[in-house]
Amino acid sequence: MPINISSVKSSYNQSFEQNNAKQNKNPNTQNLKPAVTTASALGVGIAYALIAKKQGFSLNPSKILKTPIKDWSLIKLYDKKQPDRKLIKLEEWEILGLAGGSIAGGLTAGALLDEKKNFKAKVRESINQFIGNVCIPVAFVKGVSVLYDKNKRQILNKVPQITGEGKFIKGVNKGLKCIPSAAMTLVALGAGIITGNKFSNFINEKVFHKRVERHIKKTDFAPHVDDIGMAVSLMADKSKVSTAITNTVPFFLCVPGIQTGMAQDK
Repeated sequence: MPINISSVKSSYNQSFEQNNAKQNKNPNTQNLKPAVTTASALGVGIAYALIAKKQGFSLNPSKILKTPIKDWSLIKLYDKKQPDRKLIKLEEWEILGLAGGSIAGGLTAGALLDEKKNFKAKVRESINQFIGNVCIPVAFVKGVSVLYDKNKRQILNKVPQITGEGKFIKGVNKGLKCIPSAAMTLVALGAGIITGNKFSNFINEKVFHKRVERHIKKTDFAPHVDDIGMAVSLMADKSKVSTAITNTVPFFLCVPGIQTGMAQDK
């Protein structure tokens, strides 16, 4: 049976054009994730700069360059030999500001580069991220931290201590005294994450009329690393470890913005 070359060429050209049209329908989509990540980081950076300025840190580039890197606000650690040295404080309002900057950046980049049909999904995700993933866990941890501070002496008096001398014994006793605050932090954080998840499902269904179940899975814990850092920054006593964790919070708070910018309508 003879093959019609012109028919084959026509069919091939038509298929090629269709595939090419799909790929070029939104040429910016392939740049979406890096753009959203950059915009989220920029939003966090702007918010962090405003917070640092308000707390007395200079934003003058020449002064920053003259300051040793170890004394930059984002790197500076607590030193018990200099307990009064100025450190950046990231408490509930600062954390909400950082998260807001992240989400605003991610939403803006997503709206500009992604298809218009996905914009509503990004708006939904921005609300879910800010209220469900940040505000509610912050509220739970803050509430428990206030409760802990009010009863700190009574709580620590009930913590068993090992009798003896030496650095090892002192270290063990110090560790035992960290258990109550750590346990309360984890419980508050877990309750906040679960409540935030339920709130997100409620908002999706009742406000947006979109039944999308947001289950907590193992893969969902990456966005909550910022919550763990937040919890430590709110509840832990000043130390090199607690300030080091606090300094990582701005980086992890890029996650809500990335999740927002990458949200797709399903």
